[in-house]
Amino acid sequence: MRIGVLTSGGDCPGLNAVIRSVVHRAVVDHGDEVIGFHDGWRGLLEADYRKLDLDAVAGILARGGTILGSSRVQPAHLRDGVERARGHVADLGLDAIIPIGGEGTLKAANLLAQGGLPIVGVPKTIDNDIASTDVTFGFDTAVGVATEALDRLKTTAESHQRVMVVEVMGRHTGWIALHSGMAAGAHAIVVPERPFDIEELAGIVGERFSAGKRFAIVVVAEGAKPRPGTMEYAEGGTDQYGHERFAGIGNILAVELERRLGKEARPVILGHVQRGGTPTAYDRVLATRFGWHAVEAAHRGEFGMLTALRGTEIEMVPLARAVESLKTVPAERYDEAQTVL
Repeated sequence: MRIGVLTSGGDCPGLNAVIRSVVHRAVVDHGDEVIGFHDGWRGLLEADYRKLDLDAVAGILARGGTILGSSRVQPAHLRDGVERARGHVADLGLDAIIPIGGEGTLKAANLLAQGGLPIVGVPKTIDNDIASTDVTFGFDTAVGVATEALDRLKTTAESHQRVMVVEVMGRHTGWIALHSGMAAGAHAIVVPERPFDIEELAGIVGERFSAGKRFAIVVVAEGAKPRPGTMEYAEGGTDQYGHERFAGIGNILAVELERRLGKEARPVILGHVQRGGTPTAYDRVLATRFGWHAVEAAHRGEFGMLTALRGTEIEMVPLARAVESLKTVPAERYDEAQTVL
């Protein structure tokens, strides 16, 4: 077989591990040829690629980012490019394409699969919001980075009697906020799934100081919003790719809490540091398994499918089902967190 692989959307720890796994399984065990498209879907639409052999993937298992590069493509551009992509696939003699990406990438993969292209998807996102898989690689690394930051911020917050409002990634779901907040023993967790009341939040934080505590840590996902009518909040609009822009909830909460509590509050925006750097052992293993199973699915002709972790096993699920909805934090998981904060 001749297999094409690409990485699209935001970068994520573990992408290189998938690429390496695909090449090793395909080349060593099946005698396949693998090419890598540069900068995501753009590379496929423009036939911009490189050969991926064992030398090309040597030493990349522990590297963050992606050796192929990544980019975003406007949905309309991709829809208009289905015929062009089909032509490039035929010209290049490709038997399978393995796109690695999150929600937007997988929707694009499903679009191309419905257009007749031989697609086997691999899910990735630090947000852990792909519903068809129990976990996505990159999530464990992001939670580890956020947890370490929270642990470090406790000492400086206590020294200065401050409230630290730590904004973590999570556009539509609060999995990173939930897990890092629980792991670090944060005193409040704010997630997109549960709009907050600023007075209630201020009351929770204020109780700590009333009880003689010297500091408080609040973890907030970037996509969190106030309950309608509880405080002023300006929407950030959308970007050229249709993604919602956020107004900086960490900064807003820090200002509001300081005003209500009379305690110094500092925002800390972790941002893209959560995406970068060396993936954890867990993420390397999961990414490697996803790559292995993607190649096997291609050889079985299981196209229009996605690798997914179910329990401890890797299963194949339809792409169309995988992009129907996001995996959000359920009420019971949020309630669990509240009992231990």
